[in-house]
Amino acid sequence: MPLLKVSTVNQARWARFCHNRRGFWSLWIFLVIFVLALLSNVLANDKPILARYQGHWFVPFMVNYSETTFGGELETPADYQDPFVLNQLEDHGWVLWAPIRSSFNSINFATTQPFPSPPSAQNWLGTDSNGHDVLAQILYGLRISLFFGILLTLFSSLIGVTAGAAQGYYGGRIDLIGQRFIEVWSGMPTLFLIIMLASVVQPNFWWLLLISVLSGWMILVGVVRAEFLRTRNFDYIRAAQAMGVSDRAIMLRHMLPNAMVATLTYLPFILCGSITTLASLDFLGFGLPLGSPSLGTLLMEGKNNLQAPWLGISAFVVLASLLSLLIFIGEAVRDAFNPSAQHHEAR
Repeated sequence: MPLLKVSTVNQARWARFCHNRRGFWSLWIFLVIFVLALLSNVLANDKPILARYQGHWFVPFMVNYSETTFGGELETPADYQDPFVLNQLEDHGWVLWAPIRSSFNSINFATTQPFPSPPSAQNWLGTDSNGHDVLAQILYGLRISLFFGILLTLFSSLIGVTAGAAQGYYGGRIDLIGQRFIEVWSGMPTLFLIIMLASVVQPNFWWLLLISVLSGWMILVGVVRAEFLRTRNFDYIRAAQAMGVSDRAIMLRHMLPNAMVATLTYLPFILCGSITTLASLDFLGFGLPLGSPSLGTLLMEGKNNLQAPWLGISAFVVLASLLSLLIFIGEAVRDAFNPSAQHHEAR
């Protein structure tokens, strides 16, 4: 019976979410973008996806083969842009290429125009000042940005929910000390801290994620704390405590589900801020290592090359579209968890 009740509530929430057409279609568009970003190695690569050579199968985009494998004389990794290697593969088999025959670090030496070169049949969105394909950089940059944002949202939420639940449930001295600690910790200048540490440690994906988690876990503390403070004096909570139910069981089974309603409405907005954080750090030069695909780096390329408007426009359109989709999804989730929301057509 309780399962049926929960299922009914969730069905009603899903119906309210779907009724917000803007949020509903934004979710599907975001999922498509997420899948395309996951498949960036298959969609954009300067190595063949599949090759048949002298009766044998090869998967060059996953396995590094030496040039001797395809009839060459060097033991170095095969360069599939080399005319000799290409002729060997085409004369003794066939090759299946990715739709975009460039990776994020590929340099187009065949172009006759100086870098950054404008959009062409070879580079659909042009190249940057280093000759890298812009579209390939966008695909790989989206994958890193989404993974960074999802992991940052997940870890920050876990820490924030745990801290807020402990403060709200126990109250008293724990709540007082926790609030004073948050006040002090939230006053730390995160950007200046990253700039100082960047002079000592070479920034990388996990290092940036750790610093961002340490500075961003407080977002959900206030929401969860308020919900636990509100529900800890309810009769069913008092009854559970009187029956000897452990604090952990009460918090997880009886109080946390109520707090998660408010928490879930914040997650798309937190994800939006997490993606912006990485893009901002890369734009300022304190983000991922030099040469990594990044939307922020592409924005910096656009700023440094105003004569090549396709760089700034491409990065801006991608970031603005992605963040707008997340905002629309967040609004739909907020309406879905609001039982008093009126069913109306989304503008």
